[in-house]
Amino acid sequence: MKHKLLYGLALVTLFSSCAKDFDEMNTDTKRPTEVPAQTLFAQAAHSLNRQVATLNVNRNNTKLWSQYLTQTTYLDESNYDLTARNVPEQEWREIYRDVLQDLSAATSATNKESYNLATDNAAKANRLAIIEILNVYSYERLTNIFGDVPYSEALGESNLPKFDDAETIYLDLIVRLDAAIGNLDASAGSFSGGYDNLFEGDVAMWKQFAYGLKMKMGITMGDANPSASSAAILDAWDNVFASSSDGAYFGFLSGSPNTNPIYEDLVLSGRADFVAANTIIDMMNSLSDPRIGMYFTMAPDTTAYIGGVYGATNDYGSYSHAGADLNTAELANTLMDYSEMEFYKAEAIERGIAGSGTAEEHYNNAITSSIEHWGGSASDASTYLATTDVAYSTAAGDWKQKIGTQAWLAYFNRGVVGWTTFRRLDQPTLNQAAGTPSATPVRYTYPVNEQTLNGSNYSAAASAIGGDTKDNKLWWDKQ
Repeated sequence: MKHKLLYGLALVTLFSSCAKDFDEMNTDTKRPTEVPAQTLFAQAAHSLNRQVATLNVNRNNTKLWSQYLTQTTYLDESNYDLTARNVPEQEWREIYRDVLQDLSAATSATNKESYNLATDNAAKANRLAIIEILNVYSYERLTNIFGDVPYSEALGESNLPKFDDAETIYLDLIVRLDAAIGNLDASAGSFSGGYDNLFEGDVAMWKQFAYGLKMKMGITMGDANPSASSAAILDAWDNVFASSSDGAYFGFLSGSPNTNPIYEDLVLSGRADFVAANTIIDMMNSLSDPRIGMYFTMAPDTTAYIGGVYGATNDYGSYSHAGADLNTAELANTLMDYSEMEFYKAEAIERGIAGSGTAEEHYNNAITSSIEHWGGSASDASTYLATTDVAYSTAAGDWKQKIGTQAWLAYFNRGVVGWTTFRRLDQPTLNQAAGTPSATPVRYTYPVNEQTLNGSNYSAAASAIGGDTKDNKLWWDKQ
């Protein structure tokens, strides 16, 4: 019996050892099953900023549709073709899968964290609020591109989520934003700087950004829901970015895979796909805009800035190209800045919303800040603002034309913001694309995958918005 017992113990030990060895062999140490919340947040922010910044025609056509740049040889995207490269699918997948899904996982992981010290719990609350602010930004982007989108059932158990009404989403996002703002404590910690490439853990700046997002959403729905618009704008007014030194800038690095994607599209690709569009070049030339040499190069072998015909075949060697800043790996991506806030304030005053200052003051602040941001001087800004076609009192058109034109110029390299300004105000007048009779689109169509895999909900959404077409205006687009 003694020998049998020893033999049995040896077998148990052997099998236990083998089981342990097999477990270790079957564990991929390079793919952890649990990812820290701060890593998930950092990755989501990185993915979001890459999608916002990219010029890659497979992923983001809005810098073309805003007519800041145009193509040279492959012209589909400049002529509003969304299907050849399935661009809506890329936008949809990037935001839902690589941004919102990671933010959801970051929230879950953060909620599981347990602390004894009040300071640690305050920092945890800040991290949760900051994650929520990026959630709101991401959904705001989606609904301003597509209209009705999955929201209440997004990221849940359903593989076939319904599409929610875009205005209802918007109003709920403001409620969520208010809650997040209320949970921020600027005296407490948050993410460490290494995981927060927007504000390096500065909670006060996150609060300003959140209020700026609220003002942006308020302005966007100004024609569709004036009461909600006014309430959002007035609540945000004194709490947004207050000087040219303020802004939400996501830092990129000099080495792959963390360079600005525009650098990848313009430089690393080795391709000659883009030139300046005549739309923006002609306007900047006519206004003697000091930013023209900051945005673009002179056309090769000339001393002039010349734009390629928007939507036509263009010889790369004959037209102006993107300027030096856009060819820099470390160029920061702008999610929001002081100039944007000042344009919104100018517009709000013209809409009769009783904020402080005058429309002209805020208009001048916005333009000055934009010029200085791109490397111009205060003197450059003063000279520009004094010209007849720029000065608020003498520039052509009504307030929508004045503010819309100058805001569109300032939003160069910010595709969705420039495109949205055009859609909201119908300003400035964009050129007819050379290769199509279609007008500038006002939304992305839904991804093909939604049509084929989520057909019932897709059909309901398409019907609710009056048809899944590029020229079907979103709920806030009343011009």
